Amino acid sequence: MTPARWAAIAGLVFALYFALQGGEYGTLDLLQLRREEAEEHAKVEQLHRMVDSLSRVAMDIEHNPRVQERVARERFGMLKKGEFLYRLVPGGASGSGEQDSSRGVNNEQ
Repeated sequence: MTPARWAAIAGLVFALYFALQGGEYGTLDLLQLRREEAEEHAKVEQLHRMVDSLSRVAMDIEHNPRVQERVARERFGMLKKGEFLYRLVPGGASGSGEQDSSRGVNNEQ
């Protein structure tokens, strides 16, 4: 083969490579962008499901009396007439004559 033929083959290989990989966005960049697009679509679908779920919860809170009662009891500590609230206090805060370390006050009297 002559040097001119080698140069023509090298030029064709370079032109083919530049056609596939050259420029601002090459083939590898295109594949990376498609992967990122698929990931973003998955995130959007997940957010749509979350919004739908939260919308259902909001509708239940607005319109379902049982859910309203549960929220009132759990979040706001509300009681029905005739019910009693019992609170359990941890053993260290029961006023057993120990000194309160936060204020330096002795509780014994």
